[in-house]
Amino acid sequence: MRTDVSLHTPVRPPHGAGATAAGPYVQLIRPDGSRVTSSYDHWVNDVGPDQLRSLYEDMVVIRRIDTEATALQRQGQLGLWPPLLGQEAAQIGSARTLRPSDFVFGSYRENGVAWCRGVDPESLMRVWRGNAAAGWDPYSVNMAPTQVIIGAQALHAAGYGMGVVADGTDDAVITYFGDGATSQGDVNEAMVFAASFHTPVVFFCSNNQWAISEPVGLQAQVPIANRAPGFGIPSVRVDGNDVLAVMAVTREALDRARSGEDRASSRP
Repeated sequence: MRTDVSLHTPVRPPHGAGATAAGPYVQLIRPDGSRVTSSYDHWVNDVGPDQLRSLYEDMVVIRRIDTEATALQRQGQLGLWPPLLGQEAAQIGSARTLRPSDFVFGSYRENGVAWCRGVDPESLMRVWRGNAAAGWDPYSVNMAPTQVIIGAQALHAAGYGMGVVADGTDDAVITYFGDGATSQGDVNEAMVFAASFHTPVVFFCSNNQWAISEPVGLQAQVPIANRAPGFGIPSVRVDGNDVLAVMAVTREALDRARSGEDRASSRP
């Protein structure tokens, strides 16, 4: 499955400056495995062979978990299981950039992110079997429970981000949602609040080209990444099947989120 990722990060713009449209499509590794030279290279210069193998291992493990859970759902052992096939690189590449103290608000599909936060496979499936209200303790892994209501987690992230600002820490918040959620009021309202209060929130849109049963072309006539600048939020469009590119742009987005007003106008 092809996945595009858009990252949107609210910042306080320099006086008199408006937001810019999404920049070029970021890719560091082509589908054939060859390396692409990019202005984002410096964000992943420290990623050596051992870490690359670790990222690959994460993607293999979460795909195996996803495959098994999909089979269990079809056997009637799970009531539901939203598959993440094709989104492994997007989830692993972004989640492995987070600090333990950062907080995650995911949708129902971010099981790879939960794995990176320390959630075990049994806990990933517990809620989908219908015998638990939540799969894990959110405070033990700093990740909110599975959110089934489309886009609602974006509002939670904006509110949590306002709390981070009030606390005066340099923690960041990231919220994940799909392309369909960008047409929901909750996501748009969350961006309004995040932009207005300059919260350290990264909005991570995984565009897998489908909103449940409708293709993205029915709801978006331009790249979804171009929607965020309308709220005053810079955005980046990246190849969601490229784990290194996702890591690079997420690192940049988190850096921007943490920097606050003083460094908001800078872009490496």
